[in-house]
Amino acid sequence: MLLIPCPYCGKRDEHEFTYAREGHIARPTNGEQLTDAEWAQYLFMRKNPKGVHYERWMHAKGCRRYFNVARDTVTHEIYAVYEMGQPAPVIERENGR
Repeated sequence: MLLIPCPYCGKRDEHEFTYAREGHIARPTNGEQLTDAEWAQYLFMRKNPKGVHYERWMHAKGCRRYFNVARDTVTHEIYAVYEMGQPAPVIERENGR
């Protein structure tokens, strides 16, 4: 079980949250000019890293607000939690992982 620190409500059980996909993906502003392949790239292609991943979460059973999480996909360690609109922090980890 993960304890996710909501930036608005504090640490809560992971069951209160909903994963809302990869973070920091901006919707194209020129949508009418995109090809089907470009739309497919935006809609479906996501990173699947082994290690640090920047994700968007929502506190569904709490404040219902979205926020970002920098989390290790192998160990599930949470390195940073930050509000929407803030830049992704640079995560320096030991042992080069």
